[in-house]
Amino acid sequence: MNSPRPADHHAPTITLVDIYFVLFRRKWLILFFAALGLVAGGVFYFFKQPPYQSAAELLIKYVLDQRYSNPTESGSQVSQVTDLNPNVFNNEIHILMSPDACQEVVTNVGAEKILAKVGGGSDPGAAASVVHNGLMVTPGKDSTTLAITFSHPDPSVVTPVLTSIIDVYLQRHKAIHDIGLSDDSLMEQMAQLGQQIQLTDDELRVAMTNAGIIDIAEAKKSYADEIASIKHDIFQAEIQLSEYQATITDLSGQNAAAKATNDVSTNQIPNEIVSRYDTVCGQLEFYQKKLNDFILVQGYSDENKLVKEKHDQIADVTKVKKQLEDQYPGLAGMVVPTLNGGGTSASTSTDDGDAAKAASLPIRIQALKQHLLQLQTEVATLGEAEPKINQLLLKKKIQENSYTGMEEAQQRQLIDEALGPGRNSNIPITVHPSAPYRDFIRFYRNIAMLVFGTFGLGLVLAFVIELFLDRSIKRPIEVQTKLKIPFFLSIPDLNQGMPRKALAGPARKLISFNNADAAPNTGVVVRENQLEVMAWEVNRRFDSYYDALRDRLVVYFESINLTRKPKLVAVTSTHKGAGVSTIAAGLAQSLSETGDGRVLLVDMNLENGAAQQFFKGKPNCKLDDALESETRDGARVQENLYVVTEDTVTDRLPRVLPKRFASLIPKLKASDYDYIIFDMPPVSPTSVTARLSGFMDTVMLVIESEKTDQQVVQQANALLAQSKANVTAVLNKTRTYIPKRLHQDFLSEI
Repeated sequence: MNSPRPADHHAPTITLVDIYFVLFRRKWLILFFAALGLVAGGVFYFFKQPPYQSAAELLIKYVLDQRYSNPTESGSQVSQVTDLNPNVFNNEIHILMSPDACQEVVTNVGAEKILAKVGGGSDPGAAASVVHNGLMVTPGKDSTTLAITFSHPDPSVVTPVLTSIIDVYLQRHKAIHDIGLSDDSLMEQMAQLGQQIQLTDDELRVAMTNAGIIDIAEAKKSYADEIASIKHDIFQAEIQLSEYQATITDLSGQNAAAKATNDVSTNQIPNEIVSRYDTVCGQLEFYQKKLNDFILVQGYSDENKLVKEKHDQIADVTKVKKQLEDQYPGLAGMVVPTLNGGGTSASTSTDDGDAAKAASLPIRIQALKQHLLQLQTEVATLGEAEPKINQLLLKKKIQENSYTGMEEAQQRQLIDEALGPGRNSNIPITVHPSAPYRDFIRFYRNIAMLVFGTFGLGLVLAFVIELFLDRSIKRPIEVQTKLKIPFFLSIPDLNQGMPRKALAGPARKLISFNNADAAPNTGVVVRENQLEVMAWEVNRRFDSYYDALRDRLVVYFESINLTRKPKLVAVTSTHKGAGVSTIAAGLAQSLSETGDGRVLLVDMNLENGAAQQFFKGKPNCKLDDALESETRDGARVQENLYVVTEDTVTDRLPRVLPKRFASLIPKLKASDYDYIIFDMPPVSPTSVTARLSGFMDTVMLVIESEKTDQQVVQQANALLAQSKANVTAVLNKTRTYIPKRLHQDFLSEI
């Protein structure tokens, strides 16, 4: 180890070691609560035996709300099936456990019987309270059942009471959800409602007749389709009219040119050839019309015999026509006569037909537009009648639904009569009230919850105290993580678990000038004008820790390259009893046992040390004298170890000590001591420790484990920091709670 362990890392919030530490440090508290839980569980077992109980289950298929209202009022809702949800179950549980239901159960069973084993009496209110307190209703796991349990000390009471509870619940359920009528009243209202339906139907028929429709939806669809078709026909007719007008204009010019060409060609071709060509063209036109009739009109396929025959005839005639046109090219431009026998050419006939169609199309378009206007008028009339028709349709539907609901209610009444009084077909009893029994499983579960709950409370309390309420420093790791102070050593409390007298601390090394006037019975060997050294006893069990502290101090000075002599070391704490004097003496002894160096131990306390052994104010070996080689032998207690006291109780005030101490700095630096150990008073705003700490090479702050508060240490460190002191920490009187087999704390061995 080259230097004190810095506190530059952050430990986790809570670790497994922290849990071990809390468990073992607070084990008696935890064991106390565990024992308390066991005692409470035993008391509960012997004095709180489980009562007798009976259990049953109801299956809620659905909740049907019946509402019979005046049938003449349109829109009245007769019935509604409500989906099962938590609110429905809560409402049913409220009905089942209502005070009125409990009072009715008491009336059915008897207050004396219910109160016989719970104090006696005949008070109906007390009996109803017993019923209510013993009743437990919980929804089943499948969310469609209600589990009902009644508990009571008397086994002869539980089953009759639970049976009465279920009967009362079913009756109240029916009374709440069914606002029913008698059979005669129901039949009368059904008759009235039938008449209302007939009147509504007559009004609806008249309204639809006036509108000229049977079904309003079908009529609207028919009108829409017909209007769309007429608009399409008008559009097509207008397109055809434009096409025919253009065709007529083109054919007029073509006929004039064809006529001139035909006249020239005819003069050059023999008449018999022209006649034969006209015949061939007529045959070709005839065969083509027949073929179109077979395929387009009669629907013959290409495989039909007649269709094939016409194809062959057309091919033969086309071949003859092509031969004539090849022999006489002028025939191709001739206008041939048509088959109508009128003596006009084909082009002339086509021209006349297009003209006729073009003349008829405006008339057809005008007729279509008039029909469209008529349909639009009828649609407007239907739109005016539609609200009334819809209102009548809705009214009829509501009346019919009401009538159907009454019929269903009549059927349910018949079913309820068949099942018996109080039995609802929508809430059957799936598990009837059982025979009396004791639920020991729940009883033992409650005992276990009581025991483990108390034990858990002890655990929680232990962690709350350790982690939040107790702010003392307990472990070496807390010095680094919480205080951020360089750490030297952890010294265990070897007195743990043993009598204090058997392990008393070592006797202090004391020196004193004795004189002939010493008081008798002081225990001091009196030699006139001679310096006596009192007993010096050391508890050897701490030697290893003082040696470890010495080694870390030496290594620390080497790490900061401090080689001069002497080295000034102050040992202090935040309160008395932390072990400062013991650690200072042990460290001085350990340092004096190494090499040839000399160690001076200076006691700066006002109440402790050699100053307590003075007689009549005679001077002893002061710090100034110990620094002089001629006078320091009076402070020698063993080889290389000198003990003196700096008595601050003089005519000077403590606040001037730093100035006097500063005057000693040259003597301190010029002395041939290797180490000068100062046993300092606790750090406080009024002590000299904070003011002297700036003169020291290092200040060891002794922290008493489990007693020194974290905030107090931080305040002391802040005071020392104001004097620019180099502070290191030693944790004293630490205790080991965790067994080594569970955790080996390396820092506890440092």
